[in-house]
Amino acid sequence: MGGTYLLEMEGIEKTFPGVHALKGVKLNVAQGEIHALMGENGSGKSTLMKILMGICRRDKGIIRLCGNEVTFANPAQALQHGIAMIHQELSPVMDMEISENIFMGREIRLSPKFLVNRKEMREQTKILLKQFGMNLEAETKMRNLSVGQHQLIEIIRAVSSNAKIIIMDEPTSAITENEANFLFAQIQQLRMQGVAIIYISHKMEEIFKLADRITVLRDGEYIGTKEAMELDQATLVKMMVGRELSEIFPKKNVPLGEPILKVKDFSFRTKVKSVSFELRKGEIVGIAGLVGSGGSELVETIFGLREKTGGAIELKGNTISIKNPGNAIRRGIALITEDRKLTGLNLASTIVNNITIVSINQFARCALVNNKKERGCAHEYVTKLKIKTPTIDTKVLSLSGGNQQKVVISKWLVGNPDIIIMDKPTRGIDVGAKRDIYLLMGELVEAGKGIIMISSEMPELIGMCDRIIVLSEGTLVGEFQGPHYSQEDIMWCASGVEKKECSIR
Repeated sequence: MGGTYLLEMEGIEKTFPGVHALKGVKLNVAQGEIHALMGENGSGKSTLMKILMGICRRDKGIIRLCGNEVTFANPAQALQHGIAMIHQELSPVMDMEISENIFMGREIRLSPKFLVNRKEMREQTKILLKQFGMNLEAETKMRNLSVGQHQLIEIIRAVSSNAKIIIMDEPTSAITENEANFLFAQIQQLRMQGVAIIYISHKMEEIFKLADRITVLRDGEYIGTKEAMELDQATLVKMMVGRELSEIFPKKNVPLGEPILKVKDFSFRTKVKSVSFELRKGEIVGIAGLVGSGGSELVETIFGLREKTGGAIELKGNTISIKNPGNAIRRGIALITEDRKLTGLNLASTIVNNITIVSINQFARCALVNNKKERGCAHEYVTKLKIKTPTIDTKVLSLSGGNQQKVVISKWLVGNPDIIIMDKPTRGIDVGAKRDIYLLMGELVEAGKGIIMISSEMPELIGMCDRIIVLSEGTLVGEFQGPHYSQEDIMWCASGVEKKECSIR
């Protein structure tokens, strides 16, 4: 019924080569509503939003804005009609000012028109920054801001364009809890001003905290729209994955073997300060801490991406030297990095090439690659990790986030490492893909592997780890033994309390 909703998308169809991405999908959003769009990676959420923004063209279906049928050829047209999108992967121009980023593409002009009115842009930016409670100068370069501040600048950019609808794709995936809470407050302010928010997130607690209504897609199909208060987490998960998940964290408890890795008084400049811990066969050790606590720097130094400034590593009883990632790989250590797109994958290459790249020597003889053996290996891991793809020759760029992450993990498992370091392995992926990774972690520790996992999600660490060490500003401030953890004690330690004062379980 045209005009009832601010935005109506009806019967949206989209087919890519080998993939029917959207099958008669609908989405209706009211003015001043926070509307969550949920679904597993690959469910069609991103495709639907790209169609709305004019990034790709629909095959069938109707889009109405304020009751009028519309079609946008590009994001600029969508923005002119009051629809803005804040992407998960932010791309600010780092060496430009805040004001220049906010008004990029719609600069305020002087006469003659080719001259930019920087003074007016800065004045308007000051007003906007004050409105959002940001104590920053309009002239500040973007590279001097935190990721959370980048996120808020993107929101200011959308608001300053008088957007009626703002799409937020995983807006809290790379920001601190305090920054997230500030973001939520700004979202509520926008809602009160009549702005509609389409909110995409895999974090259930955020959805139930913010959303008025929830629309669920699965495998490119519309499953339903419900009032958030009508749903609980179990029902929402079932709508998303098509089945009940008996456990969110399917932890496997296996007998722990002897220590396979000992890190002694490890240091990296001022980022990591005399950290010591050990990892046993069959054990999952979690690393907790606030943003900037030094967890990523610690594991990157262990792996040889950074040069240690102190300490030693003992592997299976022998002191070793790891000067570069090649040393680490040959000694059976793998590192699944935090940013799969930047450091984990060759996005322009195929699934098969990404899966075999680290262990290509396994498939080569006299500098010639045995393509049959290589492709057989890729097929094995696509099946084993349930990677959704038409073919192993598909470009990794076209996969959903969860399937991209499974390709990254496959790449390292081909080499059969003894120690797998996972830096935020489930960041930005859906509940079904998360559970697949948790089940795989169980299989790995059953096989005697040791896993080190960094995560910013405390329920994940508590649900999956045998032991959790806590870092604060590069220093180890606590160690907690599972399975009965106190989330409050862990967070207390992470805030910087001295180790001797922490509760050690």
